[in-house]
Amino acid sequence: MEILWVLMSLVLLGFVLLPFLRRRRGMIEQVAPGHPDAADPENYGFVRQEELDIRMPGPDQDLLDVLDLVQRTQDHRSASQLLAGTEAEGERRWQRVQAFAGAASLELAQRPGGVGETPGGQWLRVWRAEAPKDAGGAAVQAEFLVQQAWRTSTPGTDEFRIIMEEAKAACGDAALLAPGDPVPYIIELSVARGLAYPRAEFEQLWLKILDRAPSHMGAHLAALHYWCEKWHGSRELAMSFTEAAAARAPRGSLLAAMPLFAVFEHLPEVNLVSGFYQSEVVTKAVHGALFAVHSARHDDPMLAHVRHLLVFFLVRSERWAEAMNQLIHVDGHVGALPWTLSGDPAAEFAVYRALAVAGYEANGGTPATLPR
Repeated sequence: MEILWVLMSLVLLGFVLLPFLRRRRGMIEQVAPGHPDAADPENYGFVRQEELDIRMPGPDQDLLDVLDLVQRTQDHRSASQLLAGTEAEGERRWQRVQAFAGAASLELAQRPGGVGETPGGQWLRVWRAEAPKDAGGAAVQAEFLVQQAWRTSTPGTDEFRIIMEEAKAACGDAALLAPGDPVPYIIELSVARGLAYPRAEFEQLWLKILDRAPSHMGAHLAALHYWCEKWHGSRELAMSFTEAAAARAPRGSLLAAMPLFAVFEHLPEVNLVSGFYQSEVVTKAVHGALFAVHSARHDDPMLAHVRHLLVFFLVRSERWAEAMNQLIHVDGHVGALPWTLSGDPAAEFAVYRALAVAGYEANGGTPATLPR
């Protein structure tokens, strides 16, 4: 199967103007759109690369409709109504807060404003001015500031620290408006990472989240970054954190997939070990994630996140049929790890999809044999 992987990679490379693959954290950077030997995604009902939605990991039509309305009319009221009707302790509220904040941040980046020009994201400023007691608006504002800090400044600089301190204060304001809502504290996890909270202070923050939503997958993913080697922890601490989460996960919870995210966060920049993706640590984490997916509710908002990461690992492990089984559930939306780490998430996803199809067909698979 190693030979099959090499052959497929060479075929893809032969039709690319700049024929190289850069392995960064195990990722493939170059794509061959329109490659004549690549399987047509339409044969499997897959969406063409240019039509892939990079905004979110899976469908949320209510959110998309409201985002479109807000950006078209610059009226925040529909966003406020959507968040007010979204369960506070659930995963979807956190995802929607991120989406609204991200939309405002991107608008501002595209239209920073100038003489006689209204800056982008004005609807968020109006929202906060007109409804200062709106808990949803306060949470979006806090997340907006966090995203602005990471997007526009460098960690460790005065500018970064100033924005993060403002975000921390905004998290406190949002928490006061909705005492039982874990989202303001989840937002603060990113502040804690950026401002390098001491471990005791971070753990106090984490306990506040566990008191409100002990099985919140999004919160665990946000906390994982703090414990990673590249921030304020180590590989061992990150694995310990995720394994503990998986061990206490209630039935049907996707927390059993957490170790796979820890493995991903600590992939080597360059992999020189033959069979690394078939190693015991990777295989164990993949099996945990597969178990979580199989036992989770079909409408769990975090399910797509786990499936996307499984596609990455299953393709790398040359488990083609299992990769295809995940692809049929997530194809069409690519706003999730690992694709979002690329400058072109749709292209990154399309290469892995093409490799999955090629491996599947090389082992006798066809569109007719792919279970739906």
